[in-house]
Amino acid sequence: MYLFRPASTVDKDGNDNSVLLSVKLKTTEKTIFFKSLSDYIASSYAEPPEAYRDDLRVLDELRQAATAALDVNSNALKRNIRYYGQLCFILSKFPADVDIKFTWYNAFDPESSVTCQDMYYERACVLFNIGAIYSQLACKESRNDKDSLTKAFGYFQSAAGVFHHLQHKIVCECRSQLTTDLSSYMLTTLENLMLSQAQECVWSRSVLSSMKDSNVARVATQVAEFYDMAIEAGSQGSLANTIPQAWLDTFKVKKLYFSAEAQYRKAQDCLANCHYGEEVARMQMSLDFCGQINELITYDQRWSKHIRAAIVDIAKQQMELVNSNCSRAVHDNDVIYLDPVPSASSLSAISPYKLAQSKAPEVVENPGKFLGEEELGPPLFKGLVPFVIHQAASLYEDRKEQMVTKDLIASLDELTADCESVLSSLNLPYALEAIQKPVGLPPSILVGADEIRSEGGLLGLKRLLDSAIAANKRAFEFLDESEKTLAEEADEDRRVRYNASSGSERATRPPSRELTATLYSEIARFRDTLHEASKKDALIKGIIDKWSSFLSLLSCSRDEIERQVPSTTVNPITDPNHCRIVERLHQYLGEVGVMKRERIKSIEKLKRIAAEDDVTPALNEEMQRLASLSSTPILKYELHQFEDVFLQRLDKYTSWRKYVSEESEVQVELLDSIREANQAFIMARTNHPLLQQREQFLVGMETAIKRFREASFNLHDGLRFYAKTESDLAKLKDSCLDFAMARHLNAKDLLGISQEEMSAVLSHSVGQPGSLQQGANNTWDPSMPLRYTKRS
Repeated sequence: MYLFRPASTVDKDGNDNSVLLSVKLKTTEKTIFFKSLSDYIASSYAEPPEAYRDDLRVLDELRQAATAALDVNSNALKRNIRYYGQLCFILSKFPADVDIKFTWYNAFDPESSVTCQDMYYERACVLFNIGAIYSQLACKESRNDKDSLTKAFGYFQSAAGVFHHLQHKIVCECRSQLTTDLSSYMLTTLENLMLSQAQECVWSRSVLSSMKDSNVARVATQVAEFYDMAIEAGSQGSLANTIPQAWLDTFKVKKLYFSAEAQYRKAQDCLANCHYGEEVARMQMSLDFCGQINELITYDQRWSKHIRAAIVDIAKQQMELVNSNCSRAVHDNDVIYLDPVPSASSLSAISPYKLAQSKAPEVVENPGKFLGEEELGPPLFKGLVPFVIHQAASLYEDRKEQMVTKDLIASLDELTADCESVLSSLNLPYALEAIQKPVGLPPSILVGADEIRSEGGLLGLKRLLDSAIAANKRAFEFLDESEKTLAEEADEDRRVRYNASSGSERATRPPSRELTATLYSEIARFRDTLHEASKKDALIKGIIDKWSSFLSLLSCSRDEIERQVPSTTVNPITDPNHCRIVERLHQYLGEVGVMKRERIKSIEKLKRIAAEDDVTPALNEEMQRLASLSSTPILKYELHQFEDVFLQRLDKYTSWRKYVSEESEVQVELLDSIREANQAFIMARTNHPLLQQREQFLVGMETAIKRFREASFNLHDGLRFYAKTESDLAKLKDSCLDFAMARHLNAKDLLGISQEEMSAVLSHSVGQPGSLQQGANNTWDPSMPLRYTKRS
């Protein structure tokens, strides 16, 4: 009753044709790293890809060697492990979703495949093949000698460990859809299968070593439990439709087989210890398990097709052996020993003896430890800065931008805007200039007047307004003509239908109102838009009229403007107290100017500091520090590991927050002083009408300049709008004319008469209000637009 077969017997699938199962390799399509990674290095790492030409070539060679369709042997295992180890290291240098597509086929369904841009998926598929190779190497070992069984035991344990590591550490990092052979249930099934067969190798070696029957029974019990776990995992969800049915059937037969073997061995132990009644009970239990196997194979043809012949033969041999021993035990006990036979339920369970464990090779669990060694070779792209460092640098730049630009500089700009707003509300410095320069004009007015003259002055502005009003009128004319064309066509349509017999083509002709709904909708939309434009034109005209006197003056020469502005030849404020007020206000405004200039310098300094703040060296130092604390060069760096670096580097900008706060306090205090001085300044001017008159005149001119700029901008913008609108309206008008012409020709065809006859028919339709527009010879002129006239 031994599950032994020569190792050389192989089935049609390449599996050993004894009693053990091996996993087929996943197959893949050809994939090239060289170009994609070269482009990525050049675009994202700012490094010359030529420096890594040898690494790129070696990487492609490693993949080619690992995925080549060669015999499964120790060399194939080494090639796959080396490629897997280099992939683990490369994933610390490049993002997993770099622009490389990997295609892998399902190991159990060669027609099914998944293609995606995910190096984690590539690594998972390669590791799956490593587990499959371990299983095939185990199945190639002979089970007729102890040393070979020991090797097979080690291979199966390694395969189980690989599938366990794949499920719990590798697949969970994949970011794409996976083939079903990488599902959690499938990997659990494969792990339990490998453990079952590893324990089975222990059982075979125990039998060869003539171990005590009680210990062999315990080992066999554990084999049955492992197969039971494989059955449970393999029957989950949709996995039962993916895993080969022959495998599930084999699991069930193996479970029954080793359950029978365990009871048989325990019965032999009972015989040796003179427990004859228990021997009979356990022999009967073993025979019952054998009967279940025989019933499945004998009465279900599906099973006989799925189960390998070697297993069927061994099951039959087991049946014969157990049946013979059971008959002997029953006879001896009935005739000689007369020992009571206990019930099966009262028998103590056989304690399992578990020796097989999931043990992934260290080079799989910790490949970084073997980089630079014979197993994996020197690490590829060793000098390339990891991708996470670029991510960390980008994240730091975002945070720095947020703090510097959107926080500090924005706060300073807001302070400056608030300051200018307050000064503008106090009419400063214009009011002060009117006092300190009672003759002459402020520079802002001189510049504004030059600008107005360069654009043609008030007359130029009025010409722009006239052009806008004329364009508006032309646009309405386009709309009116389009609407009239549609109305004339509708009138013609009604006359064509007049006295039409029911069901005729004339009667069933689509009415105009249905066909012109879209055109009328467009006309209405344009009309609403033009009405709004008319309102804006009228508003601009009102502004021009309101400020025309100032705009007319600003259109004159500088000398003429100065003559028209109220002025004095001497400073009218002679009171010493008033002079001190003006001097103090002038001093405060000077301080504002100094504050703003210094603030601009500070902002430029802050921008320069931020521009020179390169965090990359600090990130590289932190990366090296983290690497020194690790026992492997393959580190999965995370962004949160660099948070301390970020905080330390950003701390240099904390002092600038204090600077912003101090600037705010200084500005508030200075503006309060300006408000107080300005109030005294206003009181000092209250009794001087000439100064008030001059100041009001200057303010009026400043406002007129602003209104000119606004009107000029709006009018130019309006003319651009009208130009585009006229183009659109011309197209709309053409659409209306084309529609009317097509309908007119259709009407003529329906009537089946000539153009002259049609004109006469339509013009004399009873009860119809009008006639078609006719030429001098009383015929319709195609060159003339469609018009209708009332009949007298």
